Amino acid sequence: MPGHLAEHIAQGRNIPGIFILNDKLTISQTIDELSLIAQASFNDEYQNRIIHLPLLQ
Repeated sequence: MPGHLAEHIAQGRNIPGIFILNDKLTISQTIDELSLIAQASFNDEYQNRIIHLPLLQ
């Protein structure tokens, strides 16, 4: 996790969740990944997390 984000979280503040996109995925694959995440996740499931796509490799 980048230093400024770790510090931000350590201070008790939150980030909504960050998804790092893989430039080797097509736009369609990226949309499918994000759609699946949106449909199968709780509202705050990714809070304070940085996730790299694709989820499964």
